[in-house]
Amino acid sequence: MKKLIYIPALILLAACSGKPKDKKAELADLKKQQADLSAKITKLQGEVGTTDSAKSTDVSTMTLKAGAFTNYVQIQGKIDAQDNVMAYPQAAGSITAIYVKVGQHVGKGQVLAQLDASVLNQNIAQAQTQVDLNKTLYERQKNLWDQKIGTEVQFLQAKTALESSQKQVSSLRQQADLYRITSPISGTVDQMDLKLGQVAQPGQTGIRIVNADVLKVKADVPESYAGSVNTGNTVKILVPDANDSLVTKVTFAAKVIDPTSRSFGVEIKLPVRQSLRPNMTAILQIANYSKPNSIVVPVKAIQKSEGGDYVFLNENGIAKKAVVKSGATYSGQTEILSGLKAGDQVVTEGATEIEDGDKIKVLSSGN
Repeated sequence: MKKLIYIPALILLAACSGKPKDKKAELADLKKQQADLSAKITKLQGEVGTTDSAKSTDVSTMTLKAGAFTNYVQIQGKIDAQDNVMAYPQAAGSITAIYVKVGQHVGKGQVLAQLDASVLNQNIAQAQTQVDLNKTLYERQKNLWDQKIGTEVQFLQAKTALESSQKQVSSLRQQADLYRITSPISGTVDQMDLKLGQVAQPGQTGIRIVNADVLKVKADVPESYAGSVNTGNTVKILVPDANDSLVTKVTFAAKVIDPTSRSFGVEIKLPVRQSLRPNMTAILQIANYSKPNSIVVPVKAIQKSEGGDYVFLNENGIAKKAVVKSGATYSGQTEILSGLKAGDQVVTEGATEIEDGDKIKVLSSGN
């Protein structure tokens, strides 16, 4: 117990007997600690920033280059045969013979079917008999006239009678031709609407002939493109069902606007391709505007406001707002008519998250 009483006394004695600490030394020591802390703080601020500084936003950019830009009008059309016609009878009558079948190749002028013309054939036969008689009479009268026998009037009457009967036979034969259905083109029989014994009527029942070797695409273009879609424009044709495509020119563009659909027709001749057939659906992409040296940016890079369109540029890590004038847009790309130039670095990703003057950090950059 005595030892425990002596210990606090010794501690108190030691404290009273020690020398007071030097304040100058203490101040110097604190200043040294302050300098070390300041250096560490400055270093950390450079690496991660401070809560008082502006935070940078991650973005992606692209460096602009001048290049070709083409705008396309996309419409739907269908493939048709260049020669696709119906061969109709030119007179009413029952079908007595059909000489072709579906899928058969026929030539121009070939007889496809025969209508009943029995009465007319009898008239032709009778008229031909009269021609034969008049021919005999004329030849005999001519022989007499050559011998100066008979009168000139008798000779002229015989000649006139022969010519008249010949014209009658010719007229009847032309009428008989109306009872034949002939092919107006060379091609393939694609559709047969006739049957034996059926009564055919002009313009109602016939035989479809298609020349599938020469095809074309037909489509209707909206009136708003009347000034930019013309004969000779480049056109891309996609045929989904045939898994086929090609690039060619517009063969024909109508000048008249249809008053009902407010559109005008275009036609494009197609090269011979075994994969293409009439009535297939075709997607047309007609080039209606092209410029060789254009500044183009993705649509997503353009922001809109009441003051107009604008984009953000990257200028040494700072976002700068640039007002632009937009032109045509095709396939996600917009032509910039003014406000940008080649070499500008446009923000493409993250543009909606920044404002003019914000710090930005470029994660990726393209051309």
